[in-house]
Amino acid sequence: MPIPTLSRDQARRLDRRAVDEYGLLGIQLMENAGRNVADRLCTLGIAGPIAICCGKGNNGGDGFVVARHLDLRGHEVRVLLFADPAGLTGDAALNYEVIRRSGRLIVRPATVDVPSHLRSCAWIVDALLGTGATGEVRPPLDAAIEAINASGVPVLAIDLPSGLDCDTGQAARHTVRAAQTCTFVAAKPGFSVAGAQRYTGQVLVVDIGAPRKLVDEILDR
Repeated sequence: MPIPTLSRDQARRLDRRAVDEYGLLGIQLMENAGRNVADRLCTLGIAGPIAICCGKGNNGGDGFVVARHLDLRGHEVRVLLFADPAGLTGDAALNYEVIRRSGRLIVRPATVDVPSHLRSCAWIVDALLGTGATGEVRPPLDAAIEAINASGVPVLAIDLPSGLDCDTGQAARHTVRAAQTCTFVAAKPGFSVAGAQRYTGQVLVVDIGAPRKLVDEILDR
């Protein structure tokens, strides 16, 4: 049997139907996703600070949830936000506000030496870009990815490595090279393309709490 995969369009439909037809909230799905990623990091072992590199979209929102759960477990977390907080919207903005009010360290990259900041960590979490991203990575995320890849620190990517097209497996000129990828619901079609594994590393599929009936319908299995 072929391994089920979840395309960009299917991921959007799953989220929309989970909310519209099943009454789940988007923030619930984000919470489940982020908590499962935090669980994976703890299973892998954490022996130092964790840098969570966040963009402005829902992938960044997942990163904020990961930060909160790791902080709850006593780990040192540094959130590097490669976006203007005023530009955050929806569930990502809500989760950003939670960690801001919690007093956790949120670093604006313009105020620090990002490469040095990353090199001092035990793990880097890539929460820059999600499945909706296509084409070449634009500033400031291109420089962020270069710093992540040059750090020598193992990377865990949320859903997929930033810069990798989830459907085609095409890697942008700036694409995160992850040791681990926690992808949601099912592997992405691009993961099976030749050469994609050098960016994804080991892939673990985790759930977001969507009902199994809905998942089966979306995956057509």
